[in-house]
Amino acid sequence: MNPSADLDEDTLRDIAGQTGGRYFRARDREELETIYAEASRLAERAVDREGAAEKLPWERALDRLLTSRLFGFPLMLLLLAVVFWITVAGANVPSAWLSALLVEHGHAWLRGLGEAAGLPAWLLGLLCDGAYLATAWVVAVMLPPMAIFFPLFTLLEDFGYLPRVAFNLDGIFRRVGAHGKQALSMTMGWGCNAAGVIATRIIDSPRERLIAILTNNFSLCNGRWPTQILISSLFIGALAPPALAGLVSAAAVVTVALTGIALTFLTAWFLSRTWLRGEASSFSLELPPFRPPRFLRTLYTSLIDRTLFVLGRAVLFALPAGVVIWLLSNLEVAGTPLAVHLAGWLEPFGLLVGLNGVILLAYVVAIPANEIVVPTILMLTALTARLGGVGSGAGVLFELDDPLAYRALFEAGGWTLLTAVNLMLFSLVHNPCSTTIFTIYRETGSVKWTTVATLLPLGMGFLLCFLVAQLWRLAALF
Repeated sequence: MNPSADLDEDTLRDIAGQTGGRYFRARDREELETIYAEASRLAERAVDREGAAEKLPWERALDRLLTSRLFGFPLMLLLLAVVFWITVAGANVPSAWLSALLVEHGHAWLRGLGEAAGLPAWLLGLLCDGAYLATAWVVAVMLPPMAIFFPLFTLLEDFGYLPRVAFNLDGIFRRVGAHGKQALSMTMGWGCNAAGVIATRIIDSPRERLIAILTNNFSLCNGRWPTQILISSLFIGALAPPALAGLVSAAAVVTVALTGIALTFLTAWFLSRTWLRGEASSFSLELPPFRPPRFLRTLYTSLIDRTLFVLGRAVLFALPAGVVIWLLSNLEVAGTPLAVHLAGWLEPFGLLVGLNGVILLAYVVAIPANEIVVPTILMLTALTARLGGVGSGAGVLFELDDPLAYRALFEAGGWTLLTAVNLMLFSLVHNPCSTTIFTIYRETGSVKWTTVATLLPLGMGFLLCFLVAQLWRLAALF
């Protein structure tokens, strides 16, 4: 056997590339001396000798900047804000294209095809206005932001920045009884909570992984950002002078997102001292070297393994949800649509917590995806308030082009500033979507913990909205 001839050099080069290293092999004395010279050069950069002036190559200087107590957190928040801005701003145009293609033209084309085929009106409505329209809406609103956020997230991971985020947040997570690596799954949850739940696999401790799963829903996923931005612009930004309206509405959305981070820490602290008692485990985190991101691999990993995987699950749940929405809006009891009856039954509790029956019903029937909550609220509001000429009919999801039309429709449904504020809070703190619930069950294999993960944020959302509503009404008395 010749060890030199049997070397698997391709594998060794691949290992070196994946770990940020370099592969060397000496076949003669000259090549060996070259390797020693390179090792000596690296030692000069990495080894500090007593009495010698400290050398700071750009990697070490960048490391000290990103992990410093003074600049680490501000830079982290700034970078994440830039990622969110690119995601939201960049998704507008492709979302509009997909909406025009799938929702406007695709829906009209399918209806025309069904009418030409002589389908009964009820079957045409069930399939086109219900199943297809809800699914098309989910794809149009969900796909573009995920296709932008996940590649950006993976590029930061590939560059070596995300381990620095875990390093910065490890102390806080340890104090609340959680694991420092939860910082990565929490950040992934801002793109999609289902993907965030899957990302908890990097946490070795079963107890701490369960804490990360149960609290991931407090990360404001991209499906909830449109609701936050719309409501904040219509009601919060309108309170400020026109020149400051955009800044005020943006500050309100950021405040809600930061509230989600605070609730993550608070809930993790509660769980680690009650149902999931235990000491926070320590972990050895070796900060990888910075390296140029691999763009092709990043695109494959983020688009195939994450975006399309999560989108596929969302579509499977959106199809039956569209059917349910259409049936509730078109089946009548005593001459009144069933949806109107249900909204009326939920109205007293909705008003108690500063919302209304339509909002609560919308969150029940739109559980497959947060992306269809606002269109469902619009349709149900027009249906329950009997607003003629608004929308395209019972059970048909729609959106409006004019912000004033949005506000007029909401106010016709009895909305106030309290309703808007509590909707923003409830959008943050409520049950996960069905895609995330299914993912939690697949990851935990437990009906018990899946139920807890579903009902815990829902109960907290009702409690938070109730407290805000009572304080709001109490303040109005003075």
